[in-house]
Amino acid sequence: MENKEKFRDKIATADNEGKRLWVFPKKPSGKFYEYRKYVSYVLLIFLFAAPFVKINGNQFLMFNILERRFNIFGFPFWPQDFHIFVIMMVLGVVFIILFTVAFGRIFCGWLCPQTIFMEMVFRRIEYWIEGDRGKQIRLEKQKWNAEKIRKRGLKWFLFFIISFLIANVFLAYLMGSDRLIQYITDGPFNHLSTFISLLIFTAVFYFVFAWFREQVCVIACPYGRLQGVLLDNKSIVVAYDHKRGEKEKGRAKFKKHEDRAATGKGDCIDCFQCVQVCPTGIDIRNGTQLECINCTACIDACDDMMEAVDLPKGLIRYASEENIEKKAKFKFTPRLKGYSIVLGILTAVLVGMLFIRSEVEARILRLPGQLYEKKADNIVSNVFTYKLVNKTTADFENIEFKLLSHQGEIKPVKQSNITVPGQELTEGTLFIEIHTAALEDEKEKLKIGIYSGDRLIETTSTMFMGPRSFN
Repeated sequence: MENKEKFRDKIATADNEGKRLWVFPKKPSGKFYEYRKYVSYVLLIFLFAAPFVKINGNQFLMFNILERRFNIFGFPFWPQDFHIFVIMMVLGVVFIILFTVAFGRIFCGWLCPQTIFMEMVFRRIEYWIEGDRGKQIRLEKQKWNAEKIRKRGLKWFLFFIISFLIANVFLAYLMGSDRLIQYITDGPFNHLSTFISLLIFTAVFYFVFAWFREQVCVIACPYGRLQGVLLDNKSIVVAYDHKRGEKEKGRAKFKKHEDRAATGKGDCIDCFQCVQVCPTGIDIRNGTQLECINCTACIDACDDMMEAVDLPKGLIRYASEENIEKKAKFKFTPRLKGYSIVLGILTAVLVGMLFIRSEVEARILRLPGQLYEKKADNIVSNVFTYKLVNKTTADFENIEFKLLSHQGEIKPVKQSNITVPGQELTEGTLFIEIHTAALEDEKEKLKIGIYSGDRLIETTSTMFMGPRSFN
């Protein structure tokens, strides 16, 4: 009991003085680890390929924050679509909350890029060069001789190369893969500011994966903190079955030919394999902890030991606290139903917005500081500016503006062949002229159609000003 109380005084990766304790996890193996490898490799392929895959000429995923242009699953989003982008972000947050309430921090162990890169790329390189846990600890304590310099130098060099590669892919997401490839072809010194940014990103990734490591999950990531308020005793997490592991007499080392059931000893043989294999250095037997990323390494290690001593597997498993205490099965609780309803509503709203989203965004506004001009034959003229945003990769040519709500004329300053190139913005000035007989008030709302040839591609509205009296 004393050890458990001390455990709660600090995180697993710090000593009593607050100094960091370096984690040397044992190389995991087992059924879940194999599943995680397959999932990780698929996600890594997706991560590296997504910026270079195009759908209808649009990059599959792009988050160009500086130019406020985003591509999500091949659909381009402009600043005018910000409301849709917000709905998508809220939808993602609600989905993560729902998933966490039901299955705990499973995202961190199976899908998080930090975990995938750390455990399936950088850590595996470390095992390949330095060996497993015992060899890594001995190398750490070893003096700087030729062997240590060679191994550490090779490891750090490979870490830097991979960090540089990740930084390039990261930039492809931010600025677009075509522009990145063009910059690489032109040479780094022709785009020095971008090259410096690339080196900064490389240094950040190198720092995270070579030194900061599990501290990202323990200290920096807000999602780990969220699980404290999202989880309840019905959430399925990686859990130690203390009922079975402790029983009446508690844990005890394994002894051959001993009838543990008769002695009252728990099934936990206190081998510490679950602790040694944990990438965040925790003892899962102390209960659910913020450091636990649900990576299942402890499940595989415990199952191997249970099999070796001829005890049932599943001492550490995916389970809820309620399942361990009361053998209760997973239920779709009112809390989960509430989140699901919200998720369904947001999904319906998003789908509806995507269906009504137009290919061209048009905005026509009166020129600031200008009232109206009264011309001959009782014609009233207003001057407007227009902006046309083409959200597709196709060009729209022979653009015409037509009044749909009133009789009158629209005269662009540029009269001939207005074109809106694919994924570009076209702007200009136009005059709208309406006879006073067609006006009923000093401020009239006009409905305007934008045509590409004979095809109506967008409708918009604007306010038209006229004199107070039309007599």
